[in-house]
Amino acid sequence: MGKSPRALRYPGIPQPLDFASDAPDKTVMMNEHGEGRRVGRWRLVTLAGGDFAFNLYWQSVMLYLLFYYTDAIGIAVETAAAIYLAASVWDGLVSFAVGALVDRQGGARHYRWALIGGAVPLGMAFAMAYAPPPVAGQAGLAFVLGGHLLFRTAYALVNIPYLAMSARVSMDSRDRSFVAGLRMLAGTAAAVLVAIGTVPIGGMVMGVEGGPRAFMGAALLFAGLGSVILIGVGWTFRDGMAEVAKPPPPSIRISLAAVARNRAFLTLAVAMIAMIVATTVLGKSVLYYFKYRLHDVGAGQLALASMMAVSVVAVPVWMALARMIGAVRLWFVAVGCCGTGLLLFATVDLPQVGAMQAFLIGMQAVTVGLHFAFWALLPDTIDHGERATGIRAEGIVFGLAALLQRVAIGLATVMIGLVLGQAGYVANVDQTPETLAALRRLVVVVPLVCFVLSGLAMAFSPLRRTGRFSLARGGGRVKP
Repeated sequence: MGKSPRALRYPGIPQPLDFASDAPDKTVMMNEHGEGRRVGRWRLVTLAGGDFAFNLYWQSVMLYLLFYYTDAIGIAVETAAAIYLAASVWDGLVSFAVGALVDRQGGARHYRWALIGGAVPLGMAFAMAYAPPPVAGQAGLAFVLGGHLLFRTAYALVNIPYLAMSARVSMDSRDRSFVAGLRMLAGTAAAVLVAIGTVPIGGMVMGVEGGPRAFMGAALLFAGLGSVILIGVGWTFRDGMAEVAKPPPPSIRISLAAVARNRAFLTLAVAMIAMIVATTVLGKSVLYYFKYRLHDVGAGQLALASMMAVSVVAVPVWMALARMIGAVRLWFVAVGCCGTGLLLFATVDLPQVGAMQAFLIGMQAVTVGLHFAFWALLPDTIDHGERATGIRAEGIVFGLAALLQRVAIGLATVMIGLVLGQAGYVANVDQTPETLAALRRLVVVVPLVCFVLSGLAMAFSPLRRTGRFSLARGGGRVKP
């Protein structure tokens, strides 16, 4: 039996050890199941808490920023969608550049200082994204775009090092999957706060009942809280791979070539793009649907909060299911549930607020399974690529994942803008039957097609052959 690519790149280092045997050797290596020396749970919990801070920003941008553009400061929906697309693509490009830098220069010290030094500038940039333009016309649009680009740049500079931390906090895949679940729970808690508290809490901060100043007040509050949390995460992080000898980092060209040969990452990336388009269209349509189809924007905000809250229950269920059937099989289960829900919505009209809220809560409960599976599988694709090529390109992988995710979000937002714009959408007035029909078709057709595409992509993943306990044992065992 020949040496693995990893062994060839690390001459003189002991072969992988079986850590189930309590061996006294302190060398941090993985056994054939992807297991390494375990990390204390408090350290994993602390790292996962960073997702609460990042989701104060991210969920606000995902749930409210487009609506803020169109219905709070009066930007035309097509123009608002174009601004959002430009900022998303820029975010992806910066994220990729930061990911490449992480591979070349990254280490525990760099990751820590990225969070400690970048937390406050990130919070300030987030507040700028919600600053009402001081002038009208093209200058005002340029101000809005500039604020959004500034935030996306700061977010990428801090978020990519944080994501790289999740691949280095432990050598054991069980620890990393535990972090993935905790991150989702922390992100869910932040999402609930953002969904239900943005307008009322922001209004209390600024002494108003709504409008642009309420959004600005919420942004200032979230920025302060997020900055404190990220500084704490950076201060306490320790590298779980610190004892592993590393060769000199490969060039960006070599890393990209290695990723291009990593079929596990490529199939996951395609599945993720389709999934993100589907979930983005669903999420960004909620406020418009409730305001103009059901005439109850407050119920829409409650629906968003309820959707986020159900994840608290759904994430542990998906985690338990993943431990039984594996994260790849879990993806297929979640896709099947999503398709069933959308087909039901397509055939049964839901004119009542409560029925629509129940449908959205159910859809969120199943789509969260896809998000969990993605974040649980992404570090495993890095390990798969290292085994196949001998190159561990974690920064490039996380940077590419962020780039593709941002592009997918931008494309989904443009779809919303084009569909509503072509259907005659005008903010803050009663919409025509044609516009409402287009909104309903948007909610059904685009997500349904994209969920099916994501399932087809995952059918080609080499990780699909992992054993029943692949997530619990690191995804390295292949069924005979």
